[in-house]
Amino acid sequence: MEFGYRADVFTLDGIAGSQRDYLLWLLSACTRGKVAPEAILPEAARKLLTTRLKTPLQIQKDFALALEAGYQTGESPVSAERVEAVLSKQLNNLEATLARHSYRLRDLVEELDAEPAEIRAWFGNQLHPARANERRERLQAAGMPI
Repeated sequence: MEFGYRADVFTLDGIAGSQRDYLLWLLSACTRGKVAPEAILPEAARKLLTTRLKTPLQIQKDFALALEAGYQTGESPVSAERVEAVLSKQLNNLEATLARHSYRLRDLVEELDAEPAEIRAWFGNQLHPARANERRERLQAAGMPI
C-alpha cells in the first residue's frame, strides 16, 4: 500500500447534489412520462432513496429492489417503509467505503501491520475505541479516503 503515500486522491462526485433530479429523470424515462412519479414513489420514498444513495448505480439498484418488493406485496405506490426495508444497512460503513476504493482486508492487514481478526473486529465495531481511532488516523495519514 505504499502507493497511498505517493498518490493524489481525486473525488469524482458525479451526480452529487443531483440525486433527486436523477431519480425523477429515471422515473420519467421508465414510464415514458405517462405516469406521475407520485403514483410510483411518494415524496418520502424518493427522498429516502436520494438522501441515502450517492451513485446512479446505487439508485437504480435500490429503486428496482423497492419496485420488486412493492410488486410482491401488492403495494402501489411503494411506501418509504418498503424502500427502507430494501436499503442496505451497511452501505456507508467503513468496510464498504474502503471496498469502493479497492481496499480489501489483505491490503489493510499489510498497511496497518495487523492481524485479519483485528481488522474484522474493527469493521464490526468490536475493537477498543482507542485502538480503532489509532487505525483510522493511520489510514488517513496514508491518504486513504475515509
